[in-house]
Amino acid sequence: MSNNKLILIDGNSIASRAFYALPLLSSEKGVYTNAVYGFTTMLLRILEEEKPTHILVAFDAGKVTFRHTDYKAYKGKRQKSPNELSEQFPIIRELLDAFSIERYELEGYEADDIIGTLTKQADTQGLTTKVFTGDKDMLQLVSEHTHVALTRKGISEVEYYDLEALYNKYELKPNQIVDLKGLMGDASDNIPGVPGVGEKTALKLLHQFETVENVYEHLDGVSGKKLKENLTNHKDDAFMSKDLATILREAPLEVNIEQAKYDGYDVEKVVPLFKELEFNSILERVGGTVEEEEDLEEYDIITITEQEQDQLDNALVSPAALHVEIWDDQYHQAPIYGYAIRNEKGHFYLTPEVVNNPTFKAWLENPDQEKWVYHAKRTQVALKWKNIDLQGVTFDPFLASYLLNPSDSGYNIQTIAKAYGNITINSDEQFYGKGAKRQQPEQGDTLTQHVSNKAEAVYRAKDHLAAKLEEHELSSLLKDLELPLSQVLGQMEYEGISVDIDTLHQMETELQERLEGLTKEIYDLAGTTFNINSPKQLGEVLFEKLNLPVIKKTKTGYSTNADVLEKLEPQHEIVGKILHYRQLGKLHSTYIEGLLKVVHEDTKKVHTNFQQTIAATGRLSSTDPNLQNIPIRLEEGRKIRKAFVPTRDNAVILAADYSQIELRVLAHICGDNELIKAFNEEMDIHTKTAVDVFHVSEDEVTSLMRRTAKAVNFGIVYGISDYGLSQNLNITRKEAGQFIDRYFESYPGVKQFMEDVVQQAKKDGYVTTLLHRRRYLPEINNRNFNRRSFAERTAMNTPIQGTAADIIKKAMVHMDQQLKENNLKSKLLLQVHDELIFDVPKEEEEQMKALVTEVMESAMSLSVPLKVDVSVGNTWYDAK
Repeated sequence: MSNNKLILIDGNSIASRAFYALPLLSSEKGVYTNAVYGFTTMLLRILEEEKPTHILVAFDAGKVTFRHTDYKAYKGKRQKSPNELSEQFPIIRELLDAFSIERYELEGYEADDIIGTLTKQADTQGLTTKVFTGDKDMLQLVSEHTHVALTRKGISEVEYYDLEALYNKYELKPNQIVDLKGLMGDASDNIPGVPGVGEKTALKLLHQFETVENVYEHLDGVSGKKLKENLTNHKDDAFMSKDLATILREAPLEVNIEQAKYDGYDVEKVVPLFKELEFNSILERVGGTVEEEEDLEEYDIITITEQEQDQLDNALVSPAALHVEIWDDQYHQAPIYGYAIRNEKGHFYLTPEVVNNPTFKAWLENPDQEKWVYHAKRTQVALKWKNIDLQGVTFDPFLASYLLNPSDSGYNIQTIAKAYGNITINSDEQFYGKGAKRQQPEQGDTLTQHVSNKAEAVYRAKDHLAAKLEEHELSSLLKDLELPLSQVLGQMEYEGISVDIDTLHQMETELQERLEGLTKEIYDLAGTTFNINSPKQLGEVLFEKLNLPVIKKTKTGYSTNADVLEKLEPQHEIVGKILHYRQLGKLHSTYIEGLLKVVHEDTKKVHTNFQQTIAATGRLSSTDPNLQNIPIRLEEGRKIRKAFVPTRDNAVILAADYSQIELRVLAHICGDNELIKAFNEEMDIHTKTAVDVFHVSEDEVTSLMRRTAKAVNFGIVYGISDYGLSQNLNITRKEAGQFIDRYFESYPGVKQFMEDVVQQAKKDGYVTTLLHRRRYLPEINNRNFNRRSFAERTAMNTPIQGTAADIIKKAMVHMDQQLKENNLKSKLLLQVHDELIFDVPKEEEEQMKALVTEVMESAMSLSVPLKVDVSVGNTWYDAK
């Protein structure tokens, strides 16, 4: 075997050094990869430079080894490996399998013992061996045939030791390394050694006496009273430390050198794993190719104008990527500057007036003509204002990107083009300019190119995105829920909700009068006039003039934020007035004035923008204006809903609200028998929880008990802590902790679910809803307690809140289908969390009450019933 070369790698040592040497990298799935990456780069360097004929990577099999029998504190002070590192070892093992490299671990033994045993076998065969490790203990294995490579500066540098190099460094022979460790110990392994003996002293002793045994046989020859005293008092520690540092070279291995034979790796196995781990920078080293981003400036575009339509038939071949260039982000009635189509026939650009062509309009509205559209809802709404009903959209890269990584905000078409289409295209800011420099586009080659590039990006990204969705079990979520929902939301945005402007103006007057009255009351209580909206002036009044206790200071003075004022409220009447003043002021500026500004001039309606890709849980939100956050706890805020009225005469507003949907989802997901029973028997869940937590009968439950139980119920859904609950209920942390403990005793299935979902998230890096919606949690194994705790709470809540969001989305899609199938005139106007708002002609009222209830309650089949509360009124306020 003289021409053969054996490489042995200390897997745990190299992986650990790589982990601490590199920043905490993670893939787009939230999987940590820094240790894997560092390990891989070293492995590639070894394969390229050493060209081994045999290679094996040894790992520690567990925490307990035979050394613990002799010394229970062995490695006792070593900190537990961070989860961010531990979770990378399975990936490293997978990597080695892909490289067809032998790996081995043995219960009760360390990687050192496996390597020590194999180097002994290799020495007897005269086989050239190199050991790669970060552990100096391995230097005891150096021989004529075995060399040790010690990693330095993490893993970026390596020091090679043969017999000569070892002697030059320490003036020791390999077998003296254990004597060195016996005397100086090893803090990393909790090997004690002799107190006061460091490397310098230990080397001096060994240069004089050679071994630990000889040191003690010639103790009188040791100079230094204190050193001699320490050696005398710690003789047993010295000999035990030497034994602990001695690598076993006759471990009962079930692997031999021949099994470590290496014939190279299969590119077909390694490249896909590198791509999955996103190791693009080293992909070419293993025979893979990084797909080059293509320059899109050179391709033929056929421009079609109203006069030149001979190419229109080729343009309208499906499937096709369609891009509609809309000038303004406020795309309700925004101008359209062109249409780009990319299909198998080529690239086509249609100037704005072509939309009047009946053939083009028919193609856009044909549900059988397949179209791939970036941000389909936005496109649909823009076309709706042009009296075109866009149909046949089967793919939206915007929604697909969101589903693949809902925590990322980079769903713009440039990011998608680069990530999934391997091309770089200009952003609108680069093309049109930014802010005051933004210029409206003019027809011409540059606009044609810019718009066509977007269609090309969609065309190229589609298959890659579709494959990713399939891989992550998200295809159905896009096809059956998010895409149909985007069409429903587009219709809702276009329809808008009618606003009674007179009512808003009346409220504006009333609020203004109320604010003026509060201002006078505050001035009277303060004994002076001042700017109530100025934190500086308010702080001076509260803390200097009225001498209220200072709770918090900032760099600029006293803090007067809401938390501070709420704590001060019992101290002085003025504080409650100020809090109320602020609430009314926000209502006036944000909601009254804000709504008046966005009422559409022609329709007299508010056309909100439903955001489908903002919340990582899958929840919808609304902007411009935000109709989901109208404050309803304050009666003045609730009254704002009086301004929202039916569009038609002789119609009503119908509100349908899921009852305790998240708690019902929790019951289904966790499978707790008591919780399921409570919902199936239609008990009041908060009363039921009060009975269980307070150990009282149902008729003994007070309103305070029920309120506490309600806070616990909903708090549990959000992974609330004893501190959080104590703040909500104004009780001690101890009391809050007792409530939570009793809750888990009553509903053990909930506790088990919470523990299981966190553990699974730590393993997978993500959690899912019942419809497979994913949320990645890159902080779930973070060493920072606060970050990790937040991720754990998110892991508990997301499957519940996300599934609840999926349920109401399904209800919206099904409801839209039912409205069409039953030929009803009623319209879905708004979605607000767990509630749907409809505009209903009075003649359809009873039918709609029954239909909405049926559709919403059957949106998803759970082990507990879904319940919906339906109410009607002349305004949104009256309907609640």
